[in-house]
Amino acid sequence: MNFCTNTLSKNGLILYPTDTVWGIGCDATNPVAVKKVYDLKKREDSKALVCLVSDIEMLKAYVTSVPDKAIEIIVSATQPTTLIYNNPIGFAHNLVASDNTIAIRIPHSEFCVALIKAFKKPIVSTSANISGESTPKCFEEISDHILKGVDYVVNLQYEKKNAKPSSILKLETDGSVTVIRA
Repeated sequence: MNFCTNTLSKNGLILYPTDTVWGIGCDATNPVAVKKVYDLKKREDSKALVCLVSDIEMLKAYVTSVPDKAIEIIVSATQPTTLIYNNPIGFAHNLVASDNTIAIRIPHSEFCVALIKAFKKPIVSTSANISGESTPKCFEEISDHILKGVDYVVNLQYEKKNAKPSSILKLETDGSVTVIRA
């Protein structure tokens, strides 16, 4: 765990297993680290990235308001679900979408929750692939470009059958929910 938190605290990138797929992570509050993720993925910085927080309390510290509907969804979700929130606080400016929203998930992975708690800040979680390419379904499918471009690879035996990215839901200001990715 120390290697991960040390890497994150030094603007570094980690490759780690999430509750969905293998992800590239960095300090979600650090614009230099976030730019490294965009550069590694060859992704336009206008395309949002997902962030992970450890629990509802951390979530409340990083968004202006957590609607009751969001808590209902978080508590009842049976699969990894990312929610898009309005008015984030304290995230890197280049991580916040142009409409002042951010995508956040509380992972269902003991490792991820422990990592975030040890780091004490949200971390970026984006699939370990170059933008536009297929999301790797297992570690062996991760390209050399990604493997060589991160500063630390978590050595954790983890393979999830039929791994896929999380669902993404947007919480609208009127209380309704829009499905962005099922």
